Amino acid sequence: MPLVIAPLNTDLKIVKILVDDKLKKHLESLGITINSMVRVVSCSNGNCIIQIKDGRLAIDRNVATKILVA
Repeated sequence: MPLVIAPLNTDLKIVKILVDDKLKKHLESLGITINSMVRVVSCSNGNCIIQIKDGRLAIDRNVATKILVA
């Protein structure tokens, strides 16, 4: 399921990232990689705040729909 419909405050594993190579490298530098664990802290209008490792990141709707978690 994409991040925008993921349940809040649940540990989720990233299974697929459906973006171009340039954006994928940028996300990897932020720690968003396949098999990493994330938690959706809040999500409004498709824009999500996620917790990954010890930090929090804001992800816009376009990117959040292309990050698939399980």
